[in-house]
Amino acid sequence: MRHILRVNLASLSSLREPVPEAWASLGGRALTSTVVAQEVPPACHPLGPNNKLVFAPGMLTGTPAANSGRLSAGSKSPLTGGIKESNAGGTAARMLAKLEIHALILEGMPQGEAWYSLHVTKDGVSIQEERDTVGMGNYELVKVVHARYGKPVAVVSVGPAGEMRMLTANISVADKEQHLRSLGRGGLGAVMGSKRVKFISIDDSGTPAITSKNPEKFKEAARIFAKTLLDHPVSGKGLPTYGTNVLVNILNEAGGLPTRNFTQGTFEGHDKISGETMHDTIVARGGAPTHPCHPGCIIRCSQIYNDQDGNYLTSGFEYETIWGFGADCCVENLDDIAMADHLMDDLGVDSIETAVTFGVAMEAGVLSFGDGKEVVRILRDEVGKGTPLGRLLGGGAAQVGRAYGLTRVPVVKGQGIPAYDPRSVKGIGVNYAMSTMGADHTSGYAVATNILNVGGRVDPLGKDGQVELARNLNIATAAIDSTGMCLFVAFPALDIPECLSSLVDMINAHYGISLTGDDVTALGKSVLKLERKFNLAAGLGPEQDRLPEFFCLEPLPPHNVVWDFTPAELDAYWDFD
Repeated sequence: MRHILRVNLASLSSLREPVPEAWASLGGRALTSTVVAQEVPPACHPLGPNNKLVFAPGMLTGTPAANSGRLSAGSKSPLTGGIKESNAGGTAARMLAKLEIHALILEGMPQGEAWYSLHVTKDGVSIQEERDTVGMGNYELVKVVHARYGKPVAVVSVGPAGEMRMLTANISVADKEQHLRSLGRGGLGAVMGSKRVKFISIDDSGTPAITSKNPEKFKEAARIFAKTLLDHPVSGKGLPTYGTNVLVNILNEAGGLPTRNFTQGTFEGHDKISGETMHDTIVARGGAPTHPCHPGCIIRCSQIYNDQDGNYLTSGFEYETIWGFGADCCVENLDDIAMADHLMDDLGVDSIETAVTFGVAMEAGVLSFGDGKEVVRILRDEVGKGTPLGRLLGGGAAQVGRAYGLTRVPVVKGQGIPAYDPRSVKGIGVNYAMSTMGADHTSGYAVATNILNVGGRVDPLGKDGQVELARNLNIATAAIDSTGMCLFVAFPALDIPECLSSLVDMINAHYGISLTGDDVTALGKSVLKLERKFNLAAGLGPEQDRLPEFFCLEPLPPHNVVWDFTPAELDAYWDFD
């Protein structure tokens, strides 16, 4: 029977509870945000004892549904000061679902300086003190944990950055090949570090396969759903071939590729860091140009990137990371960026926030634009060792901007703006301003309709329709994040009617219920309103739903456009029932 597993770090105890009726139909983001909203005081210090860290598999996680293996984590963010949900692939979500753990909630803080690990099995959770693993990077840690238990258990961990409670710290989730996936953005790794939990290992041995209430109807709906993912040109062809980095040349052509700390919309060296170049490099070095980030993924937009000697360097080499250190920091060497990505995975820092931070640091003169070797050195020797400079950079872009008295600091609610300039891709700009999560492209991916012409087209340079587009995509994304599905199922969902209908059919067949598409939309709306209510109580009012002033003052080449939405136009985003 599904249950809530609570771990109290203050008493070093655990409690298995029945799932409250109001939580029974929730999963993923809907569940993590509900728990945070109900149990975390909005005004609490995010690194204090009253904050909680919630892990939840999605509504369809553990089923044979394609791309349903995402794990959500939620908390009050130490970076934004508001509510936060992040989700990642790997094996942890599926194992939690098989163990019938509806949510795993970490609460309280231990006394003293000891660190702990949690080992979750069908018999409950054991809490033990950690000594040898403290200070380890994530790559070594995963190997040590697997050796300890003699099997490939799921591992959810923090690296040295989480131990140091850096605001850029993320939480790593290992996949079946011991590559690392990230619960990134928002500093959730600092929250886990504040609770002095180095890692959570999960073993689903002895548990039966998850069954649906109506397996035949589920199987048929799952077949239709999977076909729509493979039939769509983005999820079925572009992403599997070039990964998310297919976007470098596309955004450069559109004049929306933020370059040199958001001073230009095109990057002269774009082709050197493009998805096409990355693909050819991977193939030439014997890597894998397409790879799943979790069991059941059929989009396979991840990849395995090897160094010049054919040795593994990184996996899940994402557009946002390559853009950040590439165009935004003007680094033209893919190997330097890949090494930075490897170090960030090992240290456990969010690659988007860190890249934006380095762009701001370059403007401040800490290092030169284009110096990829110095990026790698600083990550390894400064951030990794927690020197004063490393801790400054580990605090994120907003902190570095304040320290150096800069005005061009691309953040919203304290979180770095990723990968798409809001002046020339205005739909994503509305999303950055209004998202409950701070500047987060995944909470409402308006690039799909502004640039890729998925779900129609809204002119990226104009204002018409952008607020409505961002609102609708945020609602849809909140619902998708609750199912345990990868965000990229949104591409066929916007263009192929059978995609969304089959998703609803899978939920109904699995649980034996009768939801409609309107019910799923209503779920997304309720999640957003719940999150906004928390943020308002935490002190994030409408005045924080704005982009930095420099976007309004500095025209962006090559289109020479500025950000020109009024506060009233942005506030209309929340005009929905």
